[in-house]
Amino acid sequence: MPEEEKAPAREKLNRRLRLTVQGLTLASLCICPTALYRAHLIGYDLESDELCTDSPVATQLPAWSGKIQLRVAFQAQRAVENASSDDNQQPRDLSQRQPERMIRDPDAAYSAVAVDTSHNEVVLTDENRFNVLIYDRNTNTRPTSVSDPKRIIGGLNTRIEFQCGLYIDPVNGDIYAVNNDTVDTLVIFSRQAVGDVKPDRELHTPHGTFGIAVDEQAKELFLSVQHDNALVVYNKSAAGSEAPIRVVQGSHTGLADPHGLAIDTKKKLLYITNHGSTHDVAQRQQKRASKRDGDGFPLNRDDAVPGSGRFVPPSITVYAEDAKGDAAPLRTIQGPKTQFDWPTGLALDTARNELFVANDGGSSILVFDASANGDVAPLRVLNGPKSLVSNPTGVFFDEKNQELWVANFGNHTSTVYNPRASGDTAPLRVIRSAKETDAVPGMGNPHPIAYDTKRQQLLVPN
Repeated sequence: MPEEEKAPAREKLNRRLRLTVQGLTLASLCICPTALYRAHLIGYDLESDELCTDSPVATQLPAWSGKIQLRVAFQAQRAVENASSDDNQQPRDLSQRQPERMIRDPDAAYSAVAVDTSHNEVVLTDENRFNVLIYDRNTNTRPTSVSDPKRIIGGLNTRIEFQCGLYIDPVNGDIYAVNNDTVDTLVIFSRQAVGDVKPDRELHTPHGTFGIAVDEQAKELFLSVQHDNALVVYNKSAAGSEAPIRVVQGSHTGLADPHGLAIDTKKKLLYITNHGSTHDVAQRQQKRASKRDGDGFPLNRDDAVPGSGRFVPPSITVYAEDAKGDAAPLRTIQGPKTQFDWPTGLALDTARNELFVANDGGSSILVFDASANGDVAPLRVLNGPKSLVSNPTGVFFDEKNQELWVANFGNHTSTVYNPRASGDTAPLRVIRSAKETDAVPGMGNPHPIAYDTKRQQLLVPN
């Protein structure tokens, strides 16, 4: 671009950047010279395909920014600016600044479901407002109303955040709730727990645990680990920083972003759903430091082999219940006929040898023969507008009452069906955290976002 055209183009770009930043406090890095340390920008689009050959952004950064972390460089530069400012000019305090507007879901987004058959209660985790909610099992709420829980467990003392796995002790009703992302802790509450109470017991877990299953006879607790492509097995009574008693991890396991778990205690089989993102890991030479990396824990992101990341088709992998190390699956359900699209929650009907899959991306419940192998179609599929199945992430088979429960992250409902239901079948009952007409933002743990200036849309990855 000719030199005389650069200034107008640069000014136009800077104006657009400033408008974007002032209207939306977003993520990453602003390159407006006047606001380098006071705002953030996620990106921009030029109206033409031409790019200005402007001076690099690096010329506007602190001199030492290439030698240390960028955030540290910004913080150091800001400290220098504040120290050298006029004594009468105080640094701007933005800690109490209120947003101009907010996009959020004020209602519970159900992520996992389990039934306490001894007390006729259904328990649901809420991954949006960070609560565990307990309802009467027979609750049935019309579309214009909201279901009233019997009890709610939630608050800072509970250490509940982004909970996605749930297990109810069949004897005493204890609630085991898995924190997936921000808190590396499995929390256990007694059935009497209510409000902002501390867990009765906590177990430190690898980062990114998701699914949970328990073998009551063996007193073993199983957890899937998303980011590490691993399975960890603990003594059911484990607490604190106690290490797993065995780990399944390695290139032969077929684990690829594992999520839901189900155990057939009679046949001693373990079923795991996989979204399909994976990478290789290798033991580091340096000694491990943090407690989550201690002996007995799986290799983590720091052990990832650079360049080994890849996507594979989603699957269900099946193992011997006592598998350990780099154990290959006994069989794998995988392929286009399966209809897998983010298969997440799992439940097992051992009497009928059927496996229920909460197919999040497909907004469906897939039912397979539990002995299936390879690229096989489901025995039946439950989905459609009447079914209310919407981005299901949790599923539970109630053997005592012969009912199938689903946690629908996509529409503020938990729905219950005859376990033989298929097609667009309406649920028997519905638990609702919001009215049917209430909006569903659909956000769950949103990460750095983007702004499409041409379409004037926000892009929010979850």
